[in-house]
Amino acid sequence: MQTKIMLTCVAIGFLASVLILGCAGSSAKTKSEKDAAREEVRAMSQKTLGELFQNEPAAKAAVAGAAGSAVFSDFGFKVMFMGAAKGKGVAVNNATRQETFMKMVELQPGLGLGGQKFRVVFIFENQDVFNSFVTSGWEFGADALAAAKDDKGAGAGGAGAVAFRNGVKMYQLSDTGAIVGVSITGAKYYKDKDLN
Repeated sequence: MQTKIMLTCVAIGFLASVLILGCAGSSAKTKSEKDAAREEVRAMSQKTLGELFQNEPAAKAAVAGAAGSAVFSDFGFKVMFMGAAKGKGVAVNNATRQETFMKMVELQPGLGLGGQKFRVVFIFENQDVFNSFVTSGWEFGADALAAAKDDKGAGAGGAGAVAFRNGVKMYQLSDTGAIVGVSITGAKYYKDKDLN
């Protein structure tokens, strides 16, 4: 029992260090570095949406008809009983086409070992929930995932989407573009001060 507790503490400490170092590693960027970082996020977003629309054609109409959408690319790493992920993304207001560049960090409990990349697409069905996301950020706990429901056959959004309360649908894609089950259990999304 003590060995299990000690291993858990080591794993949590390691993951905390990874996240702290990842946050501390950001320094002031030059204008050209910021422009390059924005273009990289835009390219990731377009590639992700293209793969989503190819796998789930109904999602294209859902994104076009929504108040806005957001796309994130995350790199996750899992050691023993805990996992962590961090990433970047962009939210786009469909009415104004204004972009808001954002960051995310996530903790994932559960057994495992290794790293994986995945992408997340949020579809915001009304302006209030979109504005809340980009201005205040969001935090998801395990309760948010428990409140989510599979949205297969629920009209625009199609199979593979998960519907959250407050008019938000979400897709999670693997690094190969396949739509996978949503596994966010403790995530925080917030504005990227460097890129906005």
